[in-house]
Amino acid sequence: RDDEDTFKILIATDIHLGYLEKDPVRGNDTFVTFNEILDHAQKNEVDFVLLGGDLFHENKPSRKTVHSCLESLRRYCMGDRPVQFEILSDQAVNFHYSKFPWVNYQDRNLNISMPIFSIHGNHDDPTGTDALCALDILSCAGLLNHFGRSASVEKIDISPVLLRKGRTKIALYGLGAIPDERLYRMFVNKQVTMLRPKEDEDSWFNLFVIHQNRSKHGATNYIPEQFLDDFINLVIWGHEHECKIAPFQNEQQRFYVSQPGSSVVTSLSPGEAVKKHIGLLHVKGKKMKMQKIALETVRTFYMEDIVLADHPDLFNPDNPKVTQAIQAFCMEKVELMLDDAERERLGNPRQPEKPLIRLRVDYTGGFEPFGVHRFSQKYMDRVANPKDIIYFFRHREQKEKDDNELNFGKLVSRPASEGTTLRVEDLVKQYFQTAEKKVQLSLLTERGMGEAVQEFVDKEEKDAIEELVKFQLEKTQRFLKERRTDAEEEKIDEEVRKFRESRKKNTEEEDEEVREAMTRARAHRSEDVVLVAASSDEELMDTGMKGTGDSDDGLPATVSRGRGRARGRARGGRGQSSTARGSSQRGRGSISQVSATSSRTYKPVSVPAKNKTIMDAFRSLKPDASLNSSKSYSEDIIDDDSDLEDISIVPSSKVNQRLSTTPSLSKRGSQSQTSRGVDFESDEDEFDPFKSTATSRRTK
Repeated sequence: RDDEDTFKILIATDIHLGYLEKDPVRGNDTFVTFNEILDHAQKNEVDFVLLGGDLFHENKPSRKTVHSCLESLRRYCMGDRPVQFEILSDQAVNFHYSKFPWVNYQDRNLNISMPIFSIHGNHDDPTGTDALCALDILSCAGLLNHFGRSASVEKIDISPVLLRKGRTKIALYGLGAIPDERLYRMFVNKQVTMLRPKEDEDSWFNLFVIHQNRSKHGATNYIPEQFLDDFINLVIWGHEHECKIAPFQNEQQRFYVSQPGSSVVTSLSPGEAVKKHIGLLHVKGKKMKMQKIALETVRTFYMEDIVLADHPDLFNPDNPKVTQAIQAFCMEKVELMLDDAERERLGNPRQPEKPLIRLRVDYTGGFEPFGVHRFSQKYMDRVANPKDIIYFFRHREQKEKDDNELNFGKLVSRPASEGTTLRVEDLVKQYFQTAEKKVQLSLLTERGMGEAVQEFVDKEEKDAIEELVKFQLEKTQRFLKERRTDAEEEKIDEEVRKFRESRKKNTEEEDEEVREAMTRARAHRSEDVVLVAASSDEELMDTGMKGTGDSDDGLPATVSRGRGRARGRARGGRGQSSTARGSSQRGRGSISQVSATSSRTYKPVSVPAKNKTIMDAFRSLKPDASLNSSKSYSEDIIDDDSDLEDISIVPSSKVNQRLSTTPSLSKRGSQSQTSRGVDFESDEDEFDPFKSTATSRRTK
């Protein structure tokens, strides 16, 4: 019964805003369902909404996704309806990482009628130099309360948000997504503590929100329910997409677990085919009731498995027309699923028109699959996933176990599209376990390399692998210096091997090394951003410098160029002795000056700096036989933008050799530079082949 002592809380997890947002059919599914969830909360006049992570599908959501989310939150969460509960805990502790450490409905500048509390998931977790996530943007805007964020990776103290409504008190605990192996190890080492209120600790209803693997995906790649404290009353478990929202009691710990599941189908697996629900939780005193609410705007998903070997009366692998028979049988199955979807949609007009259909065909036993693309084209206008409508697979035969060989049949049981969680760390580890000896890691560990690759793939930390290698190399060098190892290759290899084995045993130290390398990578990325900004300012300055006197009467017409900076450099190379930027003289600048004496037409081409190797730089210094010719001709020269990083050194002998073929500068070039009135300074320490002629003319 709803009264002044009863909390009403709307429960939802894994909304995945922005999933397939560019798909013409399914692009708006997540936004429509999110609006339905908030609409249910508003109509039921809940006290607050509790989200269990993965509000966004991407770590860096698009502008469209963020805009749609802000629009929905502003529409449903703001209003004049008063909030009926109060916060008793220290909000500076609960929201210590925020610039506004208090709940949004207590902000005097905001008019919040329905607060939302949310933890982050593994899709929208904090990353980057400042460790920010998409939820922090919503929190800063005052539309959401982001809690459950851990400040330390060595020890986690979970401090609850204490809520009170009438005589009912709730201690709301939250823990955002953390890599499962790390959190598993921290639980084992007693490094996770759930703090309890000092006063009347038995009078609180303890509600815990977590976003981790619940089902076992590996030895330590999940969180057993037994790890959680037994004083908890209810656990809201996010990350798992199968809807099991009805509270299920853990017999050992005696608390209840509710798994709301996702509100959108993100993988065509059996768990996603279960009907999607959200929950309306009623809490009064120490008692609770979970009311299931079916979502009406979720796209229907039907899935069926076929084993061809189970139908010997229909399919004979020796029959030359067996493939046509299999195709006709599959079409019949798809039509039946489409009929079921149409009947379900008749009773729910809010449901999307095109359903999701998945037919998995096991063709083990000598059968051959037919063409999937041609089959899919028949249903382009009837299903939402025509490219994925059918999937062929077969079970691999298990071979006898051999001590010298790995059984790959056990490694490949099901593809990732069928619900198997394949992680980058596991793939890296499997690769090195099965690789030849000559490509095995001798300095890094498989675990450290796996985490670095994971950062590179998931978080777009482009310098993660490089910084990890540098960090490990520096640490190994210090170790060898401290041991004063003899400079013999065998002894050095032995010491490195021992050092690597010791690091593999000390997992905490290895975690610290990876974190340090990731910090370096983020700092390096920040420096790159500063350099890009600085180069943009420099480009504007260069464009301003060449704004006057831009005509060369005696030279052929120059080819138009998109960037003013490189164009200024190409022209600056004619009859003068410095680079385009005027900061320091580069070898490549000298070469362009020599070539300018033959009245050539320049056609600059932008080349990425990182694609230029050291050998390419030296290769560009080879003398060109055509320089010895006194004939007038036109030539295309590639102008490289990479001279900020690559410095080409010109040997003085080669410069003198080229000077012998060009006794003096082109009169046209010097006149055009003099008319501009631009004076480029050069460093005195570097060789200047044109100083004796061009400088004196500019001085005059």
